[in-house]
Amino acid sequence: MKKWLIKILYITFSIILISVGVNMFLGPHSIAAGGLTGLAIILEEMFNVDRSIVIYIGNGGLLVVTFIFLGKEIFINTAVGATLLPIFIGLIPKYALVNDTMLSMVVGSVIFGVAVSILYKNKASSGGTSIPPLILKKYFNLNPSIGLFFTDGVVVILCLLVFDVDAFFYAVTSIFITMATMNYIENGINKKKMVYIISDEQERITHDILHVIGRGVTIVPVIGAYNMNEKNMLIVTLNTKNYQQLLTIVNKHDKKAFMITDTVSDVHGEGFTYESGSV
Repeated sequence: MKKWLIKILYITFSIILISVGVNMFLGPHSIAAGGLTGLAIILEEMFNVDRSIVIYIGNGGLLVVTFIFLGKEIFINTAVGATLLPIFIGLIPKYALVNDTMLSMVVGSVIFGVAVSILYKNKASSGGTSIPPLILKKYFNLNPSIGLFFTDGVVVILCLLVFDVDAFFYAVTSIFITMATMNYIENGINKKKMVYIISDEQERITHDILHVIGRGVTIVPVIGAYNMNEKNMLIVTLNTKNYQQLLTIVNKHDKKAFMITDTVSDVHGEGFTYESGSV
């Protein structure tokens, strides 16, 4: 029950963010940046139908698709978001917080990207065109941000039929910013460094990594192809903030050490996804 309540809070928070992004940043400047919310902005302009009504009707049909293709859990989570979205879209004032169109577009797109990422992390969505990317992710392992880009592209094209060319390009740019925000949240926040070290002072370097930085070290035997010399290679995975500390340790003991550094987007295990002794 506690986990479910926390998930509901995350979903509700995300829906509020989406509503703020649409009503206070994108909508006031006629930026229909894809999605059912973008389509609602277009239809509101064309037929003077309140955008919350369009979202409510559209989400009803898409919930059926969710139940068929994504299962009961995601359907329930999506039903919560799809129900809350038209409510908050109707409650939050349609007011431009930022007068500058470009700045408003950037801020609104970032807010939208953050909100959708939180929903996806909780296996939920706000309904609308955020549902097809979940289906593409499940059946074709397509990155949700890419899937959202293609589904939203159809809505953005409709901008040319209702608004001017400026609004169209603002909408296109908005989608790219939203996609970049989602990609960063999914792959960029938790980036780590994986470092390979070959040194004649491996014992001292290993000691400092273990006791100064507090990270584990893997020792792998390797053979240099040129002289066929056997050596040991150290492999250490650490947070980005500790990387400079590692460089200091290596330079302290062996300025001629050979190092290769990779950036990895995700690490699971003791010391990263949970602390030592916590499970």
